[in-house]
Amino acid sequence: MAERALKRTADTSNLPQNILAKPRIIPRDQHPISRKDISEAALKVLYRLHNSGYQAYLVGGCVRDLLLGLHPKDFDVSTNATPEQVRKLFRNCRLVGRRFRLAHVVFGREIIEVATFRGHHDTSDDESTDKVGKQDAEGMLVRDNVYGSIEEDAQRRDFTANALYYNIADFSIIDFADGVKDIEAGLLRMIGDPATRYREDPVRMLRAVRFATKLNMRLDSSVAIPIIEHAPLLQNIPAARLFEEVLKLFTAGKALANFEMMVEYHLFQQLFPLLKNYLKAPNEAPYQLIRQTFLDTDTRIRNDQHITPAYLFAALLWWPLQARMEQLSVESGLPPVDALNIAAADVIGRQVQTISIPKRFSLPAREIWQLQQRMERAKGKRVHSLLSHPKFRAAYDFLLLRAKTAAPIEQKVLEQRAQFWTKLQENSDVTPAPIHSPDGKPAAKRRGRRGGRRRRTKPPKQAD
Repeated sequence: MAERALKRTADTSNLPQNILAKPRIIPRDQHPISRKDISEAALKVLYRLHNSGYQAYLVGGCVRDLLLGLHPKDFDVSTNATPEQVRKLFRNCRLVGRRFRLAHVVFGREIIEVATFRGHHDTSDDESTDKVGKQDAEGMLVRDNVYGSIEEDAQRRDFTANALYYNIADFSIIDFADGVKDIEAGLLRMIGDPATRYREDPVRMLRAVRFATKLNMRLDSSVAIPIIEHAPLLQNIPAARLFEEVLKLFTAGKALANFEMMVEYHLFQQLFPLLKNYLKAPNEAPYQLIRQTFLDTDTRIRNDQHITPAYLFAALLWWPLQARMEQLSVESGLPPVDALNIAAADVIGRQVQTISIPKRFSLPAREIWQLQQRMERAKGKRVHSLLSHPKFRAAYDFLLLRAKTAAPIEQKVLEQRAQFWTKLQENSDVTPAPIHSPDGKPAAKRRGRRGGRRRRTKPPKQAD
């Protein structure tokens, strides 16, 4: 069965669009990739596979980035060894994935992902064959454990710039789709029919945007035109997977460029449906706050400053929160604190239906919102106690963001409030309360006195 699955396909009459009838082989002396630029862990995996009689290649984005002179974040390996065969070669290997089985070889914090060559699907209804994939009604792949040859694997890749294989056997690059030429031209093209590829995996639309901004490449018209029509297909993607894609889009230094391009192609509206109406008025405060959030995020990344998704979601969902709070106040007459807590639960509850926000980020986002009210109303001792709150700095930064992007009618008040908290920090010697005691152990809670009067103990009786 394995031999049948890995058998080379001789028929080249139905090659996908952009795939070359004969791949271009670029020898070592004609490309800039050196083994010095490849991680030691990736080299260990490549050499062990090669020395065990298997084909072994660096593949995809890492090859593309090395050709562009960039440092790849990850190194992916492609091979004709099955996941089970890879696991036998590496004790530090675990198998993952349902839609397509992968082998993860773990070297401390670095993980080398090893994928078996993917093959074409069999159109038969025979469930016993290993050449059958599963698609849903929209054409999206839901099961893809179909193995094949390196030629088939190249045809299954999304963009021409990703159909590049670095061969550890002779250090050459195998180019199946003129990917090197497209990289040199700064053009992002799809392998196969873009509309079909988007239906197979709608996340490819997000990848197109991310690659275009990251690599400073332009989308080919055949890639760009179908995106708006197929953007609603993102609603079929699991919320947890979209959360990971959002992190890639907005926490890698290209947040503003990705935001503007996603709005243009109606992708951002699918990820954040609560923000649709605000995106229609670029000159209004809500849009400006969203845009400034991404601009500030990019600036912090360039300056090697810390960022957190909690702050990002707190900023993006601020105006939907305000709208829901106002609705609750009008309809139910709730006080501001109660209205905020209910509105926060409602807004986050609706957003997680599209993007799964882990509680480690949603709870701090709610704290940032709550602190906006507390910073507005704090008096006396409570003013100084806020300075030691673990989320004070994030809340303070968010207050500055609100002041910068507010409408004129509210801007003066917010600027005065921001100046107050700025001066207070400059003149205060209050420092945030330590989370841990000096010995590294969690600080023990101090017990307060119980209420009520202290009992008076009777003196012991004197002996006669």
